[in-house]
Amino acid sequence: MNPIVVREYAYLTTSLVQNTLDHAQVPESAFDWLCGLEERRTKGGRLLSVVGRNELQLRSFVGVLESPCGQVIEILPKHHDLDDPEPARALMCRLIAGALNLPPHEADEAGLRLFRTPLSEWIMGRFLTALEHLLKRGLRFDYLRVEEESRYLRGQLDIARQLRQPPHKGHLLHIRHDVFLANRPENRLLKKALDAVARRTRDAQNWRLSHELSGVLRELPASQDTEQDFRKWHDDRLMVHYRPVKPWCELILRQQLPHSVHGDWRGISFLFPMERLFEDYVARWIHRHLQNGARLVTQARRHSLCRHRGREMFQLRPDLLLEQGDRRWAMDTKWKRLDATAPAQKYGIAQGDFYQMFAYGHHYQGGQGDMALIYPKGRDFSEPLPPFEMQRGLRLWVLPFDLEAKMLLLPQSWTDEPLPLKITSARAL
Repeated sequence: MNPIVVREYAYLTTSLVQNTLDHAQVPESAFDWLCGLEERRTKGGRLLSVVGRNELQLRSFVGVLESPCGQVIEILPKHHDLDDPEPARALMCRLIAGALNLPPHEADEAGLRLFRTPLSEWIMGRFLTALEHLLKRGLRFDYLRVEEESRYLRGQLDIARQLRQPPHKGHLLHIRHDVFLANRPENRLLKKALDAVARRTRDAQNWRLSHELSGVLRELPASQDTEQDFRKWHDDRLMVHYRPVKPWCELILRQQLPHSVHGDWRGISFLFPMERLFEDYVARWIHRHLQNGARLVTQARRHSLCRHRGREMFQLRPDLLLEQGDRRWAMDTKWKRLDATAPAQKYGIAQGDFYQMFAYGHHYQGGQGDMALIYPKGRDFSEPLPPFEMQRGLRLWVLPFDLEAKMLLLPQSWTDEPLPLKITSARAL
């Protein structure tokens, strides 16, 4: 069954249509599973909306869904109108690499590759590469206490149990000893993830490498309690070489994801909200360009909109809060395509976002200074908009972030005192 590749807000139907990135046909079994998946969700945003008896519309989530019937649906970002999945897939891989907190060079490397395979194969390939490098450095072994009956004395004799030994077993000794084994939580999780990849991959290179590595780990047992073993994962200095493989292991085993698909079916299914991916990517980029003495706070929770009966109500949480000395800049990121040529339609900006920024400006900046709403750069939004005067001394800027060039575009004159970022020009960072 061929994978279906679509993008955000695409329509899926059981009717016969020509498959595109915005409209595709799915089997009835996959359609029913998707509808049931939405009904079983108890938290997080909506994954889809049912439009009719045989049609549904996806929401702003990206990732991979695999139905029990074997239909794989890859959902890509809707960043441009081109009917070509490869640029969108490359962008999504770069955003996911950033969301997994990978080192900057690894995240950048992900964005420079040519992506001609589905997202799930890319993730499995990254896991296998990281696991191969780990095995070259060697698995971490640990001592495991073993208690058994033996004909020979080894380690310590368990005197209490030996005294209770029945006469017909007098020739056997109850002993305790330590065995130096690789059977520890981290390795059991890697084994389980590797087994999953070996079963599900359809890429020839991933299949070959996964089976080669399976031979190396054939003596290891797979994890029987994934959640418990993740809690026992050590991150001390002796486990530094395990850090690159951990996020990919978590991703494959559906642990610690922004949104993952749970249930009886255990196919490879994981979804990321694009709003969160975009926010994480911008925050990570700004953090790498901070000047000395400046700091970035994400999801600050210092103020609330009001107090009621002595308690704070309606917490104010700007996505990004830049600080340098006693100056602050509140910022929010929005994954939405603006149209700078339509001022009559307010450029597509939601009025509620302005109310929210006005509250941030008063509580976090004392009603003075500059704030920013950051949107992805698009065909109709390639330059910063003129500033919005909230009140005297409080301005709101609407800025584009260029995801291809990986830079935040600034106006020619932000203020007399610019952002505390390392910049090379007044136009772009």
